[in-house]
Amino acid sequence: MLKLPPLSLYIHIPWCVQKCPYCDFNSHVLKGELPHQEYVDHLLADLDADRPLAGDRKISTIFIGGGTPSLLSPKALQALLSGVCSRICVVDNAEVSIEANPVTMESDRFSSYQYAGVNRISIGIQSFNTDKLICLGRLYNEQEAKYSANLVSKLNLRSFNFDVMHGLPKQSLEEALSDLRQAIALDPPHLSWYQLTIEPYTLFGSLSPVLPNDDTLWDIFECGHQLLLDAGYQQYEISAYAKLNHQCQHNLNYWRFGDYIGIGCGAHGKLTFRNGCILRTTKTKHPYGFMQGKYRDKQYDVEFADRPFEFFMNRFRLLEAVPRIDFISYTGLKEDVIRQQLDTALIKGYLNETSECWQITQKGRLFLNTLLELFILN
Repeated sequence: MLKLPPLSLYIHIPWCVQKCPYCDFNSHVLKGELPHQEYVDHLLADLDADRPLAGDRKISTIFIGGGTPSLLSPKALQALLSGVCSRICVVDNAEVSIEANPVTMESDRFSSYQYAGVNRISIGIQSFNTDKLICLGRLYNEQEAKYSANLVSKLNLRSFNFDVMHGLPKQSLEEALSDLRQAIALDPPHLSWYQLTIEPYTLFGSLSPVLPNDDTLWDIFECGHQLLLDAGYQQYEISAYAKLNHQCQHNLNYWRFGDYIGIGCGAHGKLTFRNGCILRTTKTKHPYGFMQGKYRDKQYDVEFADRPFEFFMNRFRLLEAVPRIDFISYTGLKEDVIRQQLDTALIKGYLNETSECWQITQKGRLFLNTLLELFILN
């Protein structure tokens, strides 16, 4: 019998004003007016279809991602969150996050989002350098990025996050650190600071820009990491830093192998059942098909042989120790299934082990893919 982990809700808003050349998320360029209420109606119908899978479980966090979710009108967002709460129980004072793009930032809009129940906003700033923003296909400049950052800091939210990228095309060490210093100066409780990666099915994947060399990338990470620590942030995940008690609870649930219902175009879900089944779902990616009522595209049970890799792929994103009991409780497997792999990881210095937990080492983080490959049992 499996232990049921916390349950979250992910809601996907698929539209963007423009597709960024590095983006491989399920996003679609908006042509014409966004169908606000129509899409909300389909989201709630999608939730109705998945609701029986959750039984009597409560939602602990909600995350509205995209695309550009802040294109959604306040009226539509109010209807969406009200509809969610009328269909499934949401715990008191749940973390409710929405992603936002600086180009959509308006004071009244975000006050209305807050009134609707949003208490955490994540702004995709990426850079404060106008030339770099143009290169990244972002539709705002340095001043607008700072305006949006200052705006959200005045909303008296539970928390807010800035996304800042490094390793940008032709970016120097000082340019990268300047972006980070400007973000830190705005005093966000949470910073997602991550390296640009070139994904195959993107414009950058076809026409790869000139990126900093490996030595520069390492210098950027080392110096930037120290800047963040000196400013009072603690790294708790590969690319996430937070001040005390401001970790993103929704993302923590992902990385702790928690459960989540995913609704909206291309959304993914994971649900655990006491009988030992772990179900993964994927929704129809394109808005046209989704809004014809074809919500669920695929579903499958996670095989026992795949569970060690899936468990550690998530848990090792976090710097915190992994309770050994969680592996047993959340996968339904005994430790002896992976004892050989664990011993190899211990010998290579990727992990430390106590009677209570496993702790990934600095070497393990540097060779994370190699560590995870040990747990591919097929």
